[in-house]
Amino acid sequence: MKLLLAIIQPTKLQAVRDALYQVGVERMTVCDAQGYGRQRGQTATYRGIEYRVNMLRKISLEIWVNDDFVERTIDTLLRVARTGSQGNIGDGKVFIIPTDEAISIDGGTRGLGAV
Repeated sequence: MKLLLAIIQPTKLQAVRDALYQVGVERMTVCDAQGYGRQRGQTATYRGIEYRVNMLRKISLEIWVNDDFVERTIDTLLRVARTGSQGNIGDGKVFIIPTDEAISIDGGTRGLGAV
């Protein structure tokens, strides 16, 4: 089992969700997030006054998958969450975290069946 932590643009959430559903990934947790990487924030204007926004809005997806779903999930995330044909700075990241155990709270199911 793996936990895929994907940080994506908010505008890509619906497309990513639909594409993951089509490849068989039906469960995920979606959280609002703020942060910055190489972008270092951006400049905005409000009522004619320019100011700097250091923390940009992102979406964090937590997706637990069995080992046989890892590559298809990553491929889908990379294909759909990318902006433009080559992608751009700020499109996001995918982190792969090994998971030792999963337990379903409702029935106590452990392991692959809990995912």
